[in-house]
Amino acid sequence: MGSSRRTVGELVRERWGDHRPGLWFEGRVISHHQVAAGAAARAALLGELLPPGAEPHVGVLLDNTPEYPLWLSAAALAGAAVAGINPTRRGPELARDILHTECRVLVTERAHLPLLDGLELPGVRVLVTDTDAYAELLKTYEGARPDAGGAGPDSRFLLLFTSGSTGAPKAAICTQGRIAAAGRSLVDHFGVRADDTHYICMPMFHGNAVIADWAPALAAGAGIALRRRFSASGFLPDVRACGATYFTYVGRAVQYLLATPAGSGDRDHCLRIGFGTEAGAVDAAAFEKRFGARLIEGYGSSEGGAALQRTPGTPAGAIGRAAPADDLAVIDPRTRRECPSAVFAEDGRLLNGAEAIGELVNRGASPFEGYWRNPDAEAARRRGASPRPGEAGAGKGELGKSGAGEAVAGKSGAGEAGAGRGEAGEAQVGRGEAGEGWYWTGDLFYRDADGFLYFAGRADDRLRVDSENLAAAMIENIIARYEDAAAVAVYAVPDPVAGDQVMATLALKEGARFDPSPFAAFLLAQPDLGTKMAPRFLRIVERMPVTATNKIHRVGLRREGFRCPDPVWWRPPGELAYRPLTPADLDALVTQYRARGREELLTR
Repeated sequence: MGSSRRTVGELVRERWGDHRPGLWFEGRVISHHQVAAGAAARAALLGELLPPGAEPHVGVLLDNTPEYPLWLSAAALAGAAVAGINPTRRGPELARDILHTECRVLVTERAHLPLLDGLELPGVRVLVTDTDAYAELLKTYEGARPDAGGAGPDSRFLLLFTSGSTGAPKAAICTQGRIAAAGRSLVDHFGVRADDTHYICMPMFHGNAVIADWAPALAAGAGIALRRRFSASGFLPDVRACGATYFTYVGRAVQYLLATPAGSGDRDHCLRIGFGTEAGAVDAAAFEKRFGARLIEGYGSSEGGAALQRTPGTPAGAIGRAAPADDLAVIDPRTRRECPSAVFAEDGRLLNGAEAIGELVNRGASPFEGYWRNPDAEAARRRGASPRPGEAGAGKGELGKSGAGEAVAGKSGAGEAGAGRGEAGEAQVGRGEAGEGWYWTGDLFYRDADGFLYFAGRADDRLRVDSENLAAAMIENIIARYEDAAAVAVYAVPDPVAGDQVMATLALKEGARFDPSPFAAFLLAQPDLGTKMAPRFLRIVERMPVTATNKIHRVGLRREGFRCPDPVWWRPPGELAYRPLTPADLDALVTQYRARGREELLTR
C-alpha cells in the first residue's frame, strides 16, 4: 500500500506550468514555473557533479538570494540534502561544518569567497553563483524538467545546524516528509492562500526561514519575497513593494522594527501575520498596535522533537498547549518526575518557580530524526526515563492529547522554528512501554493547572545560586520592566566558592544614561524578584550583541563575564547599592577565584 505522505519534491514539481509571480527579489520577479525550471536544471547539474557513492549532500553558503530557494528545490527533486552553512562561522569551524556534513558540492557567491581562503576542503566542488562560469554551466541543463520520482518522504532533505551553547553545532536531520508536513500544518493553521506572499528576511541557513516561511509558501503555492539580510529600515519598503502578507522572525528582529521611526504609513501594507519567537508579549502588542499585523509566538525546534500550539484562550505569557500527537510534560531532570503546576499571584507573578520550572520532555512518539554522524548527541536527546507510577503501556499523560494531527511549527525563547508532523503513526521514535526514549528538549518551562505551557529559558541558562535553582528568563522578564531598558540578558558567572552568581547585560534606550541608584531602587520594588535573583554584576552596553539570527549572543557574554571591555557595575557581598567595578576590584576578585582553583571557570 503506497504512502500518502507528500514530499517537498512533489510540491516543487506541482509549480511547473504555474506562471503566476513566484519569487520577488530586489525589484525582480520570476514565476513559479521559472523557479521549478531553474530547480530542475540545478538538480540535473547536481546529479552530474556528485561522485558515485558519495552522500547526496550539497552545502549552501549564501545570503537570501534566489539561488537559495532554487537549490532547496533542486535538492528536493534530486533526492539530495542541503546543509545550510552559517556565514558567521570562520576558519577551521567553517571547514568543519562543510566536511562534517560530507558536502561534495558547495554553492556560494563572490561575497563569501574570502571565508574559504586557506581552508582545506578536499573533494569539495565549489560553485560561485554570481559568475559567468556558473551561468555557462547551467545552460547545459536549461531544458531539464522537474522529476521527483527518485525521492521519497524518508529522503534526507535538510541538515540544519543547531545553535547549541556548547561544543560544535549539531546537524539535525530533516526528511522531505517532515518538512512537507510542517508546511502543510502551517498552511492549515494560519489559512495561507495561494495568492499570499511570504517575506523571508531571516537567514535561510536557519530552520525558522525554511521550515516556517518557505515550506508553507511552497505547500500553498504562495509566492516568496527575499531580503538578502534582515534590515529594519528596509522592512516596510520591502513588504509594500512585494505585497507581503506573512513573515517570520526570531530573536530581536521585532525590537529592531519597533525602534525605527514611526510614520503615518506604518499600516500601509498587506501584512496579516508574523510568526516566530522571542518577541515577548509587550513588543507583540506594540507591533500590532503600530503596524496592524498580529504576531504569533510559537515553539518547536529544527529537530522536531516537540511542538506547541497556540489556541483560542491561551493566557497572556503562555506559548500554548501540546500539539495533538505530543505527550509533553515538565520534568525535574534530577528526579525524572513531573514538576508541580505553577502557582500564580493575583497579578500573574509565578510564586513557586523553584518547584514548577523543569525541562520540557516529549514522552510520546517524537518525529526527531537524529543528528548527522553524532550518536552521542542523539542519545542525550533520547535518553531514557523511568515509567510513571501505575503506568502500563503508552497512554497519554495529563499534558498530552490523543489522536492524529499535525503539529504547528515555530520556536520561542530557544530560538529555532520547529517542524510539524505527518500522519499518526509516522513518527520515528516511539515512547515504549517502559518510558524509554523520551525526547528532552533542553528548554525550561512551567505549566499551569489547565496545561498551558510557559517558556522559562534554555536548560543551559539555569543558574544555581546558594543552592537555589533560578531560570535566567524569569529574571530577564523582571529587569525588562526597567523604564530605560532596551534589551536585557541574564546569565551565570561562576561563584568564587561554588555554584553561580547572577550577571546581567543591559542595553539602554537611546538617550538614556545608567544611574545605579534608581536601578537598585527599581529592583527592590519588584515583588517577584527573589532574594537570590538580583544581579551581582551588571554590564552596560550600547547595543546588545546578537548572532546572525538576531538572538542574543549569550555564549559570548558568558565567556567574557565581568572581565569585558564594557563598563561593569557590581554589588559587593552584603551591599545593595551598585558601584563601578574598578581594576582593583577585578584584581581582588580574580585572586579569590585563583585561591580556590576556580579561575579557569571565568572563561568557560
